[in-house]
Amino acid sequence: MHGVNNNGVQAQSSDFLNRHGSETHLAPSKLKDRSFDFPDLEAKELHLRTSAQKEEIQHLREQIAVACVKELQLLNEKCALERKFSDLRMAIDEKQNEAITSASNELARRKGDLEENLKLAHDLKVAEDERYIFMSSMLGLLAEYGILPPVVSASAITNSVKHLHDQLQWKIRTSHDRIRELTGIAGTHTGGRSHENDSPISGILNNQIPHRSTASHGFSSNNHYTDEQHLMPPDNMLRYMPDNDHTAKNLMFNDQGQQQLSNGNSQEFLFSSDRGGAGPNPDSAFDKGAVRTGAEDMTNNIFSHHDEMDSYGSEEGPGIEGFQIIGDATPGGKLLGCGYPVRGTTLCMFQWVRHLQDGTRQYIEGATNPEYVVTADDVDKLIAVECIPMDDQGHQGELVRLFANDQNKIKCDPEMQNEIDTYISRGQAAFSVLLLMDSSENWEPATLTLRRSSYQIKINSTEYVEISEKYSKELSIKVPSGLSTQFVLTCFDGSSRPFSTYSVRMRDTLVLTMRLFQSKALDDKRKGRA
Repeated sequence: MHGVNNNGVQAQSSDFLNRHGSETHLAPSKLKDRSFDFPDLEAKELHLRTSAQKEEIQHLREQIAVACVKELQLLNEKCALERKFSDLRMAIDEKQNEAITSASNELARRKGDLEENLKLAHDLKVAEDERYIFMSSMLGLLAEYGILPPVVSASAITNSVKHLHDQLQWKIRTSHDRIRELTGIAGTHTGGRSHENDSPISGILNNQIPHRSTASHGFSSNNHYTDEQHLMPPDNMLRYMPDNDHTAKNLMFNDQGQQQLSNGNSQEFLFSSDRGGAGPNPDSAFDKGAVRTGAEDMTNNIFSHHDEMDSYGSEEGPGIEGFQIIGDATPGGKLLGCGYPVRGTTLCMFQWVRHLQDGTRQYIEGATNPEYVVTADDVDKLIAVECIPMDDQGHQGELVRLFANDQNKIKCDPEMQNEIDTYISRGQAAFSVLLLMDSSENWEPATLTLRRSSYQIKINSTEYVEISEKYSKELSIKVPSGLSTQFVLTCFDGSSRPFSTYSVRMRDTLVLTMRLFQSKALDDKRKGRA
């Protein structure tokens, strides 16, 4: 079986070779003569098939040539595109460099703007603090004279101060006219002897009060007593003027002439005789005999009193006896330094001092009056008053210093302390306050809520949260001196917000509570970091 198959394959191979040989032999003749007829159909079929394949190969070669040409064109286009792409990349790199440079310049400019804004914000804070201190001082000054501006604004305060100035100027002119009239009458009956420059009392009434700086004693050189005297009504101006009986209320000259210092009014001289009653009569014609006698006695008494003061003051100098502090030494309470002026003392300069826990002393700003209102800043500190007596010649006596509260630290009263402890134990407190808005200069009712770790201020009318932040070491509260219900809150970002409460006691309670919350929050933060 195997042998038969091999023979068949060999036979077919020999036939194929024969046909191939014949086709090879006949191919040239076929090329020459297309009409050549193959005797064998199979050979003819092979010839046709070969011709078709050759044509197909030729067609494929043509396509390959066309494809090569297209490939070359595409390669050229690719190179051109790559060149364009590289140019674009270079342009993009240049633009990126320009953008980076511009961004760097912008960042530098913004950094400069931020630094300038911080500087301006700091300057604005300083200006706002000075403005608040000035407005508080002016309001306190006006309050001493019973003048309350309807609106806390610059124009209202200016008008009130102008009104007060006009009132005091009128009182001073009226007093000077009356004193000049009486001293003129006294001069005509004493042989031309003038005592206006020798009399301490007339010198004081004519505002000839010594003007002397006390910076060497620790007081501010701007707190001159002369400036205070020009702003004080006549009854306060002569409050510390002594007489032979060491009193500061009135001066008795004789039975017919009496000089009275009325409360807030100018001096009125009352004269009496056997023929009529006594009463104020500054404008009508006096009885000449009564006026002559009263003025003469008054002149003699003033000279004798002046001579006694000179001889007595030359021995030891001006001083204060029985100096003491009276009042309630608790937040909101009033303290008054008082005593008996001796040895020609005509005025006293006061300065209240706060002694801190580290042993340093701090002069309380604006506390240069005999009366001082204890604030929240004084809690857990020692308070003292320093007094320098002076005579009408400008001689200073020995400085007198006295501690309040028997030289014990200032503490809250039990009721206030219990209220503060309740807030601390609850971990929350809410106070109704008034916030001074920068846009309108009006006081807006607000609620100040204190919590253990943060605080919040919300405007009542709009429910808008003005401030909400955690306690920080940058948070501070400034309390002015005097009978003021206001305080200034400095936030974390350095901005200042003026507040006002409905009472001094409420203000001090709020300030002490907030400081305790802040102290506890900062302690907890330090312990957490540790």
